[in-house]
Amino acid sequence: MNSALQPQSPPRLTLGQILQMNVGFLGLQFSFGLQQSSMSPIYSYLGADEASLPLLFLAGPMTGLLVQPIVGAMSDKTTSRFGRRTPYFLVGAILCSLALFAMPYSTSLWMAASLLWILDAANNITMEPYRAYVGDRLPKDQHPTGYIMQSAFTGLAQTLSYLTPSILVWLGMNKDALASNHIPEITLLTFAIGAVVSITTIVWSIWRVPELPLTPQQLSDMQTKKGGALSTLKEIGQAIKEMPLAMRQMAWMKLFQWYAMGCYWQYVLYSLSRSLFHTADASTQGFRDAVLVNGQVGAFYNLVAFVAALVMVPFTRKLGAGRVHAFCLTVSGLGMMAIPQMSSEAGLFLPAIGVGMGWASIMGNPYVMLASSVPPERTGVYMGIFNMMIVIPLLLVAATMPLVYDTWLQGDPRNVMVLAGVLMLLGALATLRVQVPKADTTTAL
Repeated sequence: MNSALQPQSPPRLTLGQILQMNVGFLGLQFSFGLQQSSMSPIYSYLGADEASLPLLFLAGPMTGLLVQPIVGAMSDKTTSRFGRRTPYFLVGAILCSLALFAMPYSTSLWMAASLLWILDAANNITMEPYRAYVGDRLPKDQHPTGYIMQSAFTGLAQTLSYLTPSILVWLGMNKDALASNHIPEITLLTFAIGAVVSITTIVWSIWRVPELPLTPQQLSDMQTKKGGALSTLKEIGQAIKEMPLAMRQMAWMKLFQWYAMGCYWQYVLYSLSRSLFHTADASTQGFRDAVLVNGQVGAFYNLVAFVAALVMVPFTRKLGAGRVHAFCLTVSGLGMMAIPQMSSEAGLFLPAIGVGMGWASIMGNPYVMLASSVPPERTGVYMGIFNMMIVIPLLLVAATMPLVYDTWLQGDPRNVMVLAGVLMLLGALATLRVQVPKADTTTAL
């Protein structure tokens, strides 16, 4: 791999090579898509109540808060014979696949929640080194293309993960056939598919576009800077202290948009079960139908995200990542607010367009905004810290939602959707306040 310590730019890659190096993101995001689409119903099948759902989702933000910056900093200093980032890709993918296989066989809430901790830790072990890998492997003028490509694969992967249960039903599986733990059999097979996709795509990427070898000088410099756990923590603390201005300004944007996404993922299913099927009972056929509708709508908005991520590249180049992101958050917020008002399945696909555009931008444009703001030798640690700004809002969802769900929000998930939409609009306003370096908005793609 071409280390960020190296003064000269890495060699340019073709579009096909950039695509192949990001195929592993498809497997990683397929796993995240399964969490978004299937963990709420799995918890409900195992007896969870709606107000406590955010607490059961603590695994994601907690492991992200602990794992992302530490692994990011460690990968900056790794000098294994397999590469700088590759060991983290492989370990994370293996653990992720094992957890996905086991998840739908959970027999209790504590078992499912424990497996989610493992699954999220595995995904986070892979995520930050993968983000940094793009920064390492591509010259700076190709960074926007690399990160937008990751956003596109996010949309494609989550389209497939959301839609897989419906595809299995369309192929003849009985949507009402339940395993002994009351979890539908289509869920068991969907998670098994996800486990295979997770490991095979990661292996494909590191095989087809391997890291470039470090030079003797780079190895010497990295060995000099190596240290133990205390050194890593000091590096994280120093990086936070020296955080670039644009990164600090993006904190409010990240707070609003990720609190909104946490609300959306955890409660949209329950909103649909009430507005379309007039039920809140997880044991009913109407609830299982709502799960499938949520999967189809989720697949659609992720397909929109896949297309939008590719289409927005020239707009990001011309208008700047900040302006494009603010627009996408705005239409996403309006879409979320409209979802509870829809009384038919067909009507849901219009607001889903807005949600998909927002999701595409969230997974790409903030990283474009950040890319030229951080020193290249600290890409890994800053990517980890940047993603702490994701997990902190999700932790706030877990801490606050049980307190306000049955009171301020009247125990109605449709009100959570409206709240999420308002927060997205606030995120758009916060984005316009970010002073993005000009080089970030004008680089050639």
